[in-house]
Amino acid sequence: MNSSQNQNQQYNRGRRNQTMHDSFTPEESSVSNAETAAEETFPEKPSYFKYALANPYNLTLLGGAIVASVLTLNPLIAVAALGVEGLWLLHGSQSRFMQRMLWDPMYEKEKLEFEQRKRMAQVEKLSQGGQQRVLTLIEKEKEIQQLAAQNPSFAGDMLRNEIVKTHNLVNSFIDLAVTCSRYEKYLASVDVGQLGNTQQHWQNFIDNNKEKADTVELDIAKKNLAIIKKRIERVSEIRRYLKIAYGQINLIENSFQLLADQIVTMQSPNELSGQLDELLDGVESIKETAQETEQILRTL
Repeated sequence: MNSSQNQNQQYNRGRRNQTMHDSFTPEESSVSNAETAAEETFPEKPSYFKYALANPYNLTLLGGAIVASVLTLNPLIAVAALGVEGLWLLHGSQSRFMQRMLWDPMYEKEKLEFEQRKRMAQVEKLSQGGQQRVLTLIEKEKEIQQLAAQNPSFAGDMLRNEIVKTHNLVNSFIDLAVTCSRYEKYLASVDVGQLGNTQQHWQNFIDNNKEKADTVELDIAKKNLAIIKKRIERVSEIRRYLKIAYGQINLIENSFQLLADQIVTMQSPNELSGQLDELLDGVESIKETAQETEQILRTL
């Protein structure tokens, strides 16, 4: 059996194995506008001035005072209202009490809503099956949080720390799913069998023309062969990444199922924390591999 046939068989085996994970790869027509939407950003720090100015209570009072000034033809009401508004914006926005009680919670709420929108925009890039897996995991995350809240062994601060970890794991799950989908689409565009045929062509040319071909022509043939070999190696590395990433995706799903079963009887938050930390460590390792894989894709 020649090298070209071996390449074709490897390619076909890879495609058969890939069908185990096709639930993350959308059809061309199902890709949403999220693919081309501009990347949104959320401010790293809250704008206390904006919260003091744009909150509905302030706008209602200020607007009411101005309307009253217009209706009564008394400009003093508007002047007084604007003066009070200036003092409010100066002191209300900088008040530590107001920041702690109102502005910071508003910022955290907006940040959470932004992250949820961004997360769902990522989910829309997946196929229907992939989206369903993500939504199932999100529901399982909520179930874990509810069960943890009902467990008297979990204090408030400890519970909040673990909630952040489960949230990060769901985000990592989505990132891995989107990355896998993109890599699968790339692999689907590569004809590995044709690469094998091209490799064999250049190898045969070099072997058969070592003594006859022009030196420059032979050198170009060797460069072509080297590039084809490198492309085949890179495709193999991308496939290896996909196997590892899908293993981690399945591990997160299975671990969430197990945590939901175990959390009711856990005697210490350390039990939950240890399992979540182990999952997060695995995700970080996959992300490092993903960075290397991105560099590989840019060289192809």
